[in-house]
Amino acid sequence: MKKKIINFIKTDTILFVSGVLAAVSCFFVHPDKQYLDYVNFRVLAVLFSLMLVVSALVRIGTFDYLTQRILRRIRSERYISLFLVLLSFFLSMLLTNDVALVTLVPFALLLLKAFGDRRRTIYTLILMTVAANLGSMLTPIGNPQNLYLFTEYGFSMKQFTLLMLPYSVASLVLLCVMVFWLNRTDHTVDHAETTAPVRPDLLKMFLYIALFMVCLATVVGSLHYLIMLGIVAAVILVMDHGAFRKVDYSLLITFLFFFILIGNLGRIEVIRNTLTKIVEQNVTLTAVLSSQIISNVPAAMLLSAFTRQGSALLIGVNLGGLGTLIASMASLITYKFYAKERREKEGYLLKFTIINLLFLAVLYLLHLLIRG
Repeated sequence: MKKKIINFIKTDTILFVSGVLAAVSCFFVHPDKQYLDYVNFRVLAVLFSLMLVVSALVRIGTFDYLTQRILRRIRSERYISLFLVLLSFFLSMLLTNDVALVTLVPFALLLLKAFGDRRRTIYTLILMTVAANLGSMLTPIGNPQNLYLFTEYGFSMKQFTLLMLPYSVASLVLLCVMVFWLNRTDHTVDHAETTAPVRPDLLKMFLYIALFMVCLATVVGSLHYLIMLGIVAAVILVMDHGAFRKVDYSLLITFLFFFILIGNLGRIEVIRNTLTKIVEQNVTLTAVLSSQIISNVPAAMLLSAFTRQGSALLIGVNLGGLGTLIASMASLITYKFYAKERREKEGYLLKFTIINLLFLAVLYLLHLLIRG
């Protein structure tokens, strides 16, 4: 029993910590009717529906098929690396950063094995992770903190996109430069080692894509979230009820815990006044630094209770996804895949941290220049 508890804490540290903090906060602000006002049910419904749709698409092999068809045509290690990084960057805008990495990293490991250069494999995986974290910042559905802040501060799609566009463009340029710099010499193989692509069920695929559009309609405010939730859940329950098992329920519960924690902290006058004073001095920098310790999703949820500078907070938590391995929980996905594939980590964490800090420094400098 003790061993199971320890493994649970190691596996879902953020969930465990958020649960403990939420429980502790309840001793200071006793449960009452206002607790229901803490929870943003629209955010939870959209997150759940998106994860459910993506789970269904993954289960029929949609992303396996699309990526393998393209990757089988590329023979250069340099251009395979570039393609994987760009694919991570752009897919994360629609599939979220974690789903993009779950989908692409196994294929990257398979393809890069054909070239036999472990050092370059590490660099490609790290740049894919950076690309997923940075590409996802351009859209409200790219990552959980964006969806939360998009709703919390009432951004329009135009406002959101224009705010994050300079950082996305700079990230894309820097990623391309890094790929070519780290692949100054190139290797080629006659044939990339991939399994033969299996075509997914087209009827199901188009149906799930239609459900994805239903989710987008709710994100932009064209459809009530309860209607969306009912449609998505009913259709997938009939078409593939197994998709429900692949939803990241721990993320949803983590959100719920943080809603309670943040709501209670906001009702404790001393804490509210102190945190408001600290955050307002430099919202973006506070968000960047907080993300390094507690990850950018909980940082966004926590700090939003103490500032109305939504734009500064949005920039901070997105840039804050760079840095430490836990700054963005999606980064752990790549590391877990690589650690499982390679028993020797070969300096992965050191290389990861250096590259991430380099990107963070450049993008934060860009922020300072834009801010004037």
